[in-house]
Amino acid sequence: MSISQLKALDDWSGGRPAQAGRPGAPPTRPGPAAPGAPRPDMPPHAPVTVADVMRPSATTVADTDHVAAAAYLMKHAHTAALLVLDTQHGGRAVGIITEADIAQAVADGRDVNDVRIHELMTGRQAAIAAAASIREAAQIMLAQDLRELPVTDAAAQGAGLIGIVDIADVCGALLDAAA
Repeated sequence: MSISQLKALDDWSGGRPAQAGRPGAPPTRPGPAAPGAPRPDMPPHAPVTVADVMRPSATTVADTDHVAAAAYLMKHAHTAALLVLDTQHGGRAVGIITEADIAQAVADGRDVNDVRIHELMTGRQAAIAAAASIREAAQIMLAQDLRELPVTDAAAQGAGLIGIVDIADVCGALLDAAA
């Protein structure tokens, strides 16, 4: 399916599991707040755990979709990363695809309408438990040079992916805690 066909569709889930984010839907997180201003999406206390700052993984993409579809979803969901679902094994989350993955493919001269997401995604990337501290998230992100980190629910069977935290979320929380 081409990007022009995707743009013409209101909801292009096509029966794929857990396609929660709709193209054209409002952003999943608010824009940047003025320095020192309270953020409505943050708890009233200083963020302590990853759960305090993570964003629910509202936008997913199938591993068999083409990379252009991922770029389109990222643009319309206002996000830099999507969780990737394995459509042949029950729609479980198997990895993450980021803007950087797509930029690398474009820089390498690959056609984003031909390349499939499973060819570029980062599978079995580090993840962090929702109950982990913000500091732990920062340490993992620094050690592995990550900008986005999937969040798991340790209480769920198989530690299912429940959200994502990015470097801006972590830095903001650390700065709020220091203030």
